[in-house]
Amino acid sequence: MAKIKLALLSGGISGEREVSLKTGKQIFGALDKKRYEIFQYDPKTDLRKFVQDVFDEKFDVVFPALHGPFGEDGKLQGMLDMIGAPYVFSGCLASALAMNKSQTKAIARNIGINTADYVVLKKTDENYPDQFGFPVVIKPIELGSSVGMAIAKNEKELKNGIRQAFEFGRKVMLEQYIHGRELTVAVMGNKRIVALPVIEIIPKNSKWFDYRAKYKADAAEEICPAKIPLKAQNTVQEMAVKIYEALGCEDIARADLIWNEKNGKFYFLEINTIPGMTETSLVPQAARTAGMEFPDFLDKLIKGAIEKNDK
Repeated sequence: MAKIKLALLSGGISGEREVSLKTGKQIFGALDKKRYEIFQYDPKTDLRKFVQDVFDEKFDVVFPALHGPFGEDGKLQGMLDMIGAPYVFSGCLASALAMNKSQTKAIARNIGINTADYVVLKKTDENYPDQFGFPVVIKPIELGSSVGMAIAKNEKELKNGIRQAFEFGRKVMLEQYIHGRELTVAVMGNKRIVALPVIEIIPKNSKWFDYRAKYKADAAEEICPAKIPLKAQNTVQEMAVKIYEALGCEDIARADLIWNEKNGKFYFLEINTIPGMTETSLVPQAARTAGMEFPDFLDKLIKGAIEKNDK
């Protein structure tokens, strides 16, 4: 049987470049070289060569192991659509919507999914709203991996956090801080959409799931499946599937939520259309719990991407 020719993209130019390189390395190591002929590209340096190779029909499918702007936000996906390169993960519109945290929240609320209250700031805004009190969460609108994110406990930390977040984009979100248990759900599929087992995240050395807790080994306890009641599992899985479908996601995405046990409410936070796949990443853990070892999981994603393009 002929090998599948696969273009693996990692690196890029976003603030999540280092995470992307780790993801790419992990994927390359896991793919069966007897099944795949792999061509590696870093869009930061190899974009021209990659595009030329697409036109030369050098490969069958693209695996964009990229995070953040110019990789996960629809820009790359739009270019791939224009030049006729089939790819893994969501399309242009879903990727763009999911990357923009405020747009995702607006869609979630429109379909009846609960979210924390939030406001969006532009660099020209001189006054910061104070309706949330402290602590308050500060996030760049279009970035993941908790890059540029902070939780402010007072006015000074708020100003510093906003200034830092603006280093990563033109808009910043202030979000009501929700006390609760951090849960994440990967959703997989195109025709048949299923939620993978729920994971609970308990950071060990930080108060929230920050960059260090996400990517440093043993910095967080990740319990899969989460030790929560069946009703709670079903609720968050249903929420994740609902937002996945509303945005038009494809192949795989991971939704993050908070469960406030005091008021019994679940709050959708955001959804990642190209979730991390490093040694410490969450989606491979959920897939493994669902019975898919990492190489098999990747095979399934690639097969799904090729099949949807053949329709």
